[in-house]
Amino acid sequence: QVQLVESGGGLVQAGGSLRLSCAASGRAFSSYSMGWYRQAPGKEREFVAAINWRGEDTDYADSVKGRFTISRDNAKNTMYLQMNSLRPEDTAVYYCAQCWGPSKCDYEHEYAAWGQGTQVTVSS
Repeated sequence: QVQLVESGGGLVQAGGSLRLSCAASGRAFSSYSMGWYRQAPGKEREFVAAINWRGEDTDYADSVKGRFTISRDNAKNTMYLQMNSLRPEDTAVYYCAQCWGPSKCDYEHEYAAWGQGTQVTVSS
């Protein structure tokens, strides 16, 4: 079983930056694609970004494209989400997730493991 632990969330003013981390343990991190999702109050969880096992192939939601960057360090068993130019609408709990295999997952139900989430609050 894999354990995923997010960190790096917090309160930031609009226009600011945060970097989220997702530390993985218990399963070969480098063999699996990873993703970030978020859930705002009263809304469904939504896709943010995904990265394949080697870190060479990434996807982003249109709402974060050009502002967020997903990356991973397989030597450290850690995935990151650099968030710049944050907006109040980015406020949400951010979750990291591990895909079933090396290729990027296309759908939420394809992710096999989830972290507990980290709160990001962007004030206007």
